[in-house]
Amino acid sequence: MMAEKVTSLQVAERAGVSQSAVSRVFTPGASVSQKTVDKVRKAAEELGYRPNVLARAMVSGKSRIIGLVVAYLDNYFYPETLEILSNALQEKGYHVLVFMASQTAGPIDDVVQEILDYQVDGIVTASVAMSSKLSQKCIQANVPVVHFNRFEKTQGVSSVTSDNFAGGRELAQFLVAGGHKKIAYIAGWEGASTQRDREAGFRAGLEELGQSLFARGCGEFDTDHTRATAHAMFNVPANERPDAVFVANDHMAFAVMDELRFGLDLKIPEDVSVVGFDDVPPAAWRAYDLTTMRQRANLMVAETVDALLAHIEDPASAAPRQVSITAPLIVRGSARVPANWPPQEG
Repeated sequence: MMAEKVTSLQVAERAGVSQSAVSRVFTPGASVSQKTVDKVRKAAEELGYRPNVLARAMVSGKSRIIGLVVAYLDNYFYPETLEILSNALQEKGYHVLVFMASQTAGPIDDVVQEILDYQVDGIVTASVAMSSKLSQKCIQANVPVVHFNRFEKTQGVSSVTSDNFAGGRELAQFLVAGGHKKIAYIAGWEGASTQRDREAGFRAGLEELGQSLFARGCGEFDTDHTRATAHAMFNVPANERPDAVFVANDHMAFAVMDELRFGLDLKIPEDVSVVGFDDVPPAAWRAYDLTTMRQRANLMVAETVDALLAHIEDPASAAPRQVSITAPLIVRGSARVPANWPPQEG
């Protein structure tokens, strides 16, 4: 037989407080004294009481659940960052419901439709794209959406990214300053805003210094595809081979470095300089020692949470935000370091 469910009234009687006090103790952000909290939690533990979160959501109209849509977990940047994001939301009293998108990139409309069925208070998308039609449906349902590490031109939707254009431009300046003349680029998935903006900044930086791309390939944010692309690009006579390559993210850059060293017997950076973008933990390993642009995950998460909660807690006055955070260049041993780097201003 099933045990009889303990009620909040029983907890209140055991703790010697009102039933409303019990409710406040288990409501994130509610005003209640520490003395009352201690008494109620002690009584709840003794009785085996668990608050009914779903019932409270039906009454308040707030589930305190955030839907988090993720893909591309092969990239070290996302597992680590999503842990930071989940912890930050939990500290604000929200529960995180994670949904995996089936594609590394592309529309996630079916997934988001499912999320809306859970009556979430907000949605964060990471490494995926949402159609403008579904974004507008979320807005009409008063469910705010924040795109993390993606920029979508959708009215009413917030986004938080690194300054990918400026980062790509600085990498071009770094490689040209290092004396490179045959500079290549290996792209990620063509539909991603991160890919688009990094390449645009890189091309702009080269053009400002009188150069253009010597070669271009596409790795699709996939290890095997990237390795094959690198092999085709560099398995040519030395005079036709790039002397430097910017790879759209670190995850792909590692595959490129492995192929150059072990597939083609080339030395890094003596034969080829390699740079990436993200600064995930393996970038600092001695095996890679990768020069890269650092995405500042803590700042990106803080901006994401702030934008999302502003929309949830005060939707009438909260305006959509398009946040772009500077990414610093981290110089290591995978690329030739210019003699006078960083350049002096003035």
